[in-house]
Amino acid sequence: MRFLAFFFILFTVPTFAQKEYPKDAFRPPLDIPLLLSGTFGELRSNHFHSGIDIKTQQREGLSIFSVGDGYVTRIKVSPWGFGKALYIVHPNGYYTSVYAHLKKFSPEIEAYVKKIQYERESYEVEIFPEPNEFKVSKGDLIAYSGNTGSSGGPHLHFEYRDSAQKPINPMHFGINISDSKAPRVLGLFGYSIDDNAQINQSNVPIEIKLTQQGNGNFLAEKVYAEGKIGFGVNTYDQQDHTYNKNGVYAVEMMLNGQQHFSYDFEKFSFAETRFINAFIDFERYRTEKERVQKLFIAPKNPLSIYETTVNDGILEIEEGQEYTIEIRISDFKGNKSTIRIPVEGKKQEVIEKTETLVTDNFLRASIDNNYEFEGCSVFFPANSFYENFYIDIQKTDSTLNIHHDKIPVHRNFTVSFDTSSYSEEERRKLYIARYDEEDNELVYEDTAKRGDVLSTKTRNLGVYTLATDTISPKVTPINFKGDQWLTNYQYLKVKIEDLETGIANYRATINGKWILMEYEPKKDMLSYDLRDLKSGSEEQNLKVIVTDNVGNSTTFTSKFYLKN
Repeated sequence: MRFLAFFFILFTVPTFAQKEYPKDAFRPPLDIPLLLSGTFGELRSNHFHSGIDIKTQQREGLSIFSVGDGYVTRIKVSPWGFGKALYIVHPNGYYTSVYAHLKKFSPEIEAYVKKIQYERESYEVEIFPEPNEFKVSKGDLIAYSGNTGSSGGPHLHFEYRDSAQKPINPMHFGINISDSKAPRVLGLFGYSIDDNAQINQSNVPIEIKLTQQGNGNFLAEKVYAEGKIGFGVNTYDQQDHTYNKNGVYAVEMMLNGQQHFSYDFEKFSFAETRFINAFIDFERYRTEKERVQKLFIAPKNPLSIYETTVNDGILEIEEGQEYTIEIRISDFKGNKSTIRIPVEGKKQEVIEKTETLVTDNFLRASIDNNYEFEGCSVFFPANSFYENFYIDIQKTDSTLNIHHDKIPVHRNFTVSFDTSSYSEEERRKLYIARYDEEDNELVYEDTAKRGDVLSTKTRNLGVYTLATDTISPKVTPINFKGDQWLTNYQYLKVKIEDLETGIANYRATINGKWILMEYEPKKDMLSYDLRDLKSGSEEQNLKVIVTDNVGNSTTFTSKFYLKN
């Protein structure tokens, strides 16, 4: 009897087939206790998080070390994305470690990058050193932590990638994070998969009441359903010593004791990451700001994170039958929260039905779709959407209303406006704008000009129009004044702003020679390291030219002095 009990436990514990990763070959990238503000696979806007975010004690400048022997294969500097980032290939060539949002590189690498920036006269660079240029050993200083690029605060974004550049969960490589807390469950949701299904007399997505039990797990109220249904969960995880709401590692769903559906965040590819919008309940995210993870596979969802997918996770509920559904949510350390859902197959009158918008335009997602109006057009290439639907597109005066933003868009589509009715001078200042309903303002969309036609490629449905920008960027010195002696200064700082179409480019010189001013968009700041200045005179003439996205330009000049 005891043997049978052991046998049952052994074969009902959830298992996920995973590759074996080297747990002792690498060291941590920082010499501080590791706390995370972001986990691998965490749900972000339009993508899964491709690494872990390691807290840097709310400050910049911490030493970052190579996690293993290898060589620097790529260096990228950008005001956006990863900001300053470093990529190291390790000896077997199979794994690459990535370090992002850096403040600066180690002295040798920093000098190398700066030399190339001056040669190219560009702050933004991407460099691919030869394998013998920057060899590193495990534990070598390679950079200092920062807050560059699209970072919301000081931290180190850290990744491991395989030889195909697919990100792998860094926790598999022996990184130890203290975590004794089970994932939190915020909500359970039921979905009728087609028009013939219902849950609790509803054919629309429905929230199901949960009661937490004494052991910390959850019991759902009894569900009465019929037809093809699915479930979704709103959940997050927290590690010890931190309050960040991070992503969970694995979710599985059991049907009457048998595994019916499961996924985990061991690895994925960048090519599939935007399919997060098919993985979550996108409409609920847009309306309620809640990311509900679907425990069934929606159409055109090719994600590789799924382990078990019986009937794509869809449950077929028959009248008169009883079912027990169990959802198990785990973090990487194996802490687990369980939701038990009793389901009875019962045919009921549907009180709340899905209302289908019907228009003159039925969009078939698998083919190109083009819509022409007087003075404007919209082109959706094939597979811009995951499903077919009736699309609502209306032209009102100079405004183009393209459906609503509750439907996810997978590929860029093109919005075009004919500007031939405007004068040549007016056309130079025109751009395409999207109305941001939340902030009640027009937002610049990257606009291309070809003859009299303006066009933009975008993934945002909503309201588009032509707008005019005649205001030049604003340039303001921050830490100096004209004709000032700056001998004891290390940095020269200038604020650049453009409130309408944004900064397109800038160029700075001293005494006619290009200088490297680093751009920090979060602060609208340009900064120049005065230690870079090699000048034989005391008088220095600074010129900064800033141009916005329709060509409005501002030239700022100032004179300052330095002792030789």
